[in-house]
Amino acid sequence: MMHPSKDIMFKKSKILEGKKIALCTCGSVAILKAPELARELMRNGAEVFVIMSYNSQRLISPIMLEWATGNPVVTEITGKIEHIMLSKSVDLVIIAPATANTIGKIAVGIDDTPVTSLVSSALGFGVPILIVPAMHGSMYKNPMVLKNMEKLASMGIRIIQPEMVEDRAKFPDIEDIMEEVIAILHKKDLTGKRILITAGPTRSYIDSIRFLTNSSSGKMGYAFAKEAYARGANVTLISGPSNIHPPKKIRTIYVETTEEMLNAVKNCLSESKYDIIIMAAAPLDFAVENKHEGKISSNSSLTIKLNPLPKIIEVAREMAKDAFIIGFKAEYGLRKEELISKAKEKLLECGADLIIANDLSTPFTGFSSDTNEVYVIDKFGSVIHMPLASKREIASKILDIYVRLCKNV
Repeated sequence: MMHPSKDIMFKKSKILEGKKIALCTCGSVAILKAPELARELMRNGAEVFVIMSYNSQRLISPIMLEWATGNPVVTEITGKIEHIMLSKSVDLVIIAPATANTIGKIAVGIDDTPVTSLVSSALGFGVPILIVPAMHGSMYKNPMVLKNMEKLASMGIRIIQPEMVEDRAKFPDIEDIMEEVIAILHKKDLTGKRILITAGPTRSYIDSIRFLTNSSSGKMGYAFAKEAYARGANVTLISGPSNIHPPKKIRTIYVETTEEMLNAVKNCLSESKYDIIIMAAAPLDFAVENKHEGKISSNSSLTIKLNPLPKIIEVAREMAKDAFIIGFKAEYGLRKEELISKAKEKLLECGADLIIANDLSTPFTGFSSDTNEVYVIDKFGSVIHMPLASKREIASKILDIYVRLCKNV
């Protein structure tokens, strides 16, 4: 019978399906974040097994982590040689939180706790290891600790830098850890590719505080950025206003207006050659002709004149003739046939290689939704329907199409 705690498996995605992860905990108060990390790994499909150092057991009960994962927790090495059994069966070892003490022991090959014994064995088996340090700022700045981390990095161990807050090297956001985990375990079929992505809405100001915009959240573009990064690509993201934050290793350029987004695209294409350009943003097609400086009185009647703006995707095609361009066509309340027809028209007009069409009026597919349902149209007129799935999964499937097309060239 499945443990009741495992009913959250795959609730967010299947991106870690089939992966087994050893989560090692050390004696830092940041261990309070460990159950949350374990649950997030499970929501994305991973099976999680916890190994606790002796000091970590003084801060949080093993029972809590058994509840979180639905699996027995290793608290000591017994005749079952748990460190060998686990290290040769898992796909990744995460030490979160990692203390200065444990980092130092790993750096010099000491294995006198369940955590260090597991890591020692995992290194021998060639299992990837990810370390998430968390400690007082003075300890993190200790030259010996920094030297030890440099040594571990030189051995191929991945380290996520902590958040420095109030002189504390704090546990980073769970989302940042998740993206690094996914990047370690993901296929790397985009290694060496340079990808430029636009995301989010743009604004056109009426006065100094009011503006026209749309309800785009940027979630689709950010999903592409995270997926491409995880698959080994060198990603540049140009983002309009959004509440989402990208992985720290993704170069991100923030803009507000359509004109700023257009200029950012031009600058990027002038500086570098990109293999793929993904126009997932929803920039305004019009700009207010005469912006009022200051604040317009709310008692005044107001007439606004809008002027058309250049299509960013058309400028991108003109500047990057050899790039593979993916565009989007969002409509509202159209029949399937009309939606696909309009998408084909846009593909021909802008010279894109793929157009992604979706209807914003259908349930769970709007700008702010975490899911989407799309039709993918290529320049030969072929149509692929992608049923409702997370935007990350949609992005992954679209990039799969690009990889297949490149292999067939």
